[in-house]
Amino acid sequence: MRILLAGASGFLGTRLADRLTADGHQLTRLVRRPPRTPDERQWNPSAGQLDPVAVAEADAVVNLAGAGVGDKRWNDDYRRLIRTSRVDSTTTLATTVAGLPADDRPRVLLNSSAVGWYGNTGDRVVEEDAPAGEGFLADVCRVWEAATRPAEDAGVRVVRLRTGLPLHRDGGLLKPQLLPFKLGIAGRLGSGRQWLPWISMEDWLDATRFLLDHDEISGPVNVVGPNPVTNAEFTRELARQLHRPAIVPIPALALKVALGGFAHEALTSTRVLPSVLTRAGYPYHHPTLPTALTAALKG
Repeated sequence: MRILLAGASGFLGTRLADRLTADGHQLTRLVRRPPRTPDERQWNPSAGQLDPVAVAEADAVVNLAGAGVGDKRWNDDYRRLIRTSRVDSTTTLATTVAGLPADDRPRVLLNSSAVGWYGNTGDRVVEEDAPAGEGFLADVCRVWEAATRPAEDAGVRVVRLRTGLPLHRDGGLLKPQLLPFKLGIAGRLGSGRQWLPWISMEDWLDATRFLLDHDEISGPVNVVGPNPVTNAEFTRELARQLHRPAIVPIPALALKVALGGFAHEALTSTRVLPSVLTRAGYPYHHPTLPTALTAALKG
């Protein structure tokens, strides 16, 4: 399959690019700088600039572009970047796809989204048919997903990847926690009762490939593990596997001082189930947190 990938340099994109290439797919990466290799194409999503030929050459488009939500302390400027980096890239890709002649359009657009769509659900279980919640990330996800509509209206299969928290020792949720845990100065966040929609990195990669191949699946898909846990449960299991104590809870006030606006999202409870993947028969490699953490810590 010929795949056009946006966001190939990110935490998820680098690993997906490696996996797709290893599987024998022909991969083309979209980059903002001048291309350095034959498999790169330049684009400027903030200006809506993308060569339609690069899209017409692809059987599938995967868009993972967007500024990291946990990479920096949130202020007004970074909030704008989180939003525009997602909406601009999605709009540019979706409108370019829609503008191609029908025979030249890719068969599928897999576009990143997030479980932030649901907002704070407390202990309530949500599936893909749940409406958008409230809060900054829910608002971002609403406009982010809406930006895929030109491609969908043009008859292209669109899958919106509502990704949870992929586990890998080199990034995401896990990396910043490892040193405090190893030093014995870590613990649950706030009350610890908030639900964490984790997924192993191997399952995230394989679920994404699964969705590329399954033409009957479209719309939102929760890319999360089948057994969500609370922050307190996650903390206990991580401490057990690292053979370290986890007895120093981090108060909500301290998080707000350290993280600014992101603190609210870090304390959000999102109890999400992967109903679409489950019904489609996706075979999880790591259906429980202990096995997923074991794999993540091995890298």
